Amino acid sequence: MEGMKTIGLVGGMSWHSTSEYYRVINELVAERMGGHTSARVTLQSLDFAEVRACQVEGDWAKAARLLADAARSCERSGADLVLICTNLMHRVADDVQAAIDVPLLHIADAIADRARDEGWSRLGVLGARWVMEEDFYVGRLARHGLDVDVPGPADRTEVDRVIFDELTRGIVREESRASYAGILARLADQGAEAVVLGCTEIELLVRPEDAPLPVLESMRTHAEAAVAVALGDRVAV
Repeated sequence: MEGMKTIGLVGGMSWHSTSEYYRVINELVAERMGGHTSARVTLQSLDFAEVRACQVEGDWAKAARLLADAARSCERSGADLVLICTNLMHRVADDVQAAIDVPLLHIADAIADRARDEGWSRLGVLGARWVMEEDFYVGRLARHGLDVDVPGPADRTEVDRVIFDELTRGIVREESRASYAGILARLADQGAEAVVLGCTEIELLVRPEDAPLPVLESMRTHAEAAVAVALGDRVAV
């Protein structure tokens, strides 16, 4: 396996989804290669409390420095490509990419590739409020030629609340699952062909059977893209 690339993970935002990245990446490599093969991974796990404070205070410059430092540590540890293990913190993806000499595999690009493979042209997006409202994410999907729908204001508030009050703390509540199911139904009524679970922790709450339309799991899609690059099936750009 001398040709396998090393995947750098910038995680801890929260650790609940980062552990899923690690599990899925290794499962995919094992399925593909067999035997005792596992993925080559270097991980920098940040203190989410520090990152969350930056989000709440709007100090994106400090957040960018934290993630850039972590990405550089991944690169120094041998990473051939780097992933930010969260949708929201791709808000500082350009700063992180500028800080390293290896490719940063952007989660929205992986999602757009999957949508294209599935034949979907109109996606709903659930995520933190910045993900649903700002250009760094929705705009990037649109630049891939996708139409993007987001929930209405009240639903966006509820999606964001569940993420930060519950899911990033490892709390999964049935009433929140039911609330999300209603939001998904409304996105389907708006014409979305599939919905992006645009917060990596949402995959802990929403199951395919909970949704009235196909779900595109951002964490798994991102992990699959990373494995494809690590095993030489695709090129990170």
